[in-house]
Amino acid sequence: MALLAVTGTGTEVGKTVTTAAVAALARTAGQRVAVVKPAQTGLTSDQDGDLAEVVRLAGPVRTLELARYPEPLAPATAARRAGLPGLPKDAVAEAVRALDADHDLVLIEGAGGLLARFDDEGWTLADLAAELAAPVLMVATAGLGTLNSAALTAEALARRGAQLTGVVIGSWPAQPDLAMRCNLTDLPDMTAAPLIGALPPGLAALDRDAFAAAARAGLGAPLGGDFKAADLVARWHS
Repeated sequence: MALLAVTGTGTEVGKTVTTAAVAALARTAGQRVAVVKPAQTGLTSDQDGDLAEVVRLAGPVRTLELARYPEPLAPATAARRAGLPGLPKDAVAEAVRALDADHDLVLIEGAGGLLARFDDEGWTLADLAAELAAPVLMVATAGLGTLNSAALTAEALARRGAQLTGVVIGSWPAQPDLAMRCNLTDLPDMTAAPLIGALPPGLAALDRDAFAAAARAGLGAPLGGDFKAADLVARWHS
């Protein structure tokens, strides 16, 4: 089983669409995929969340949610305000490991930015990734401020012993400005990780076939040449 944790430089940067894009590519390569969202916030029990969006876009993948809280806050704060216990890191790690036998790729999508806390002990996605030895894919926005937030996220991962395997720009416009274009060359320098791709805006509105094509184009373009989905997935097995 290969593991890949998906984090962001903040909230609303495109983590779920990126997770769905990777899942779609892995499925195209014939891999059995599971997606874990340790905690979803801002949702009641009868609402669809990020995992439902992944399935809608990527197709049938196994999904696992371990906690849900009604207020749109960091999981630890949302749990405390709901009068519920936080989510222990050991329980999440155990649940991820239990998926080993039946899946080729397990994606773990964080909540908000990298250092959002999941319980009052203060563990974050970076700590979980370090414990599981799961490489981390960072999703960033494009434009001014991107380099600073991406560099800080990379440093936080390194301090916790987690490996940053690549960066994705979560929404890349058709006509990028100068700052955005500079991100293409500067992000790898600032994070010491390759730029895996840049996804166009509006992907969530596409149907499944169009989404898969856009995901392949967006994640494959920076790798150049004769790109295949299997090549990208293989990066996270090495």
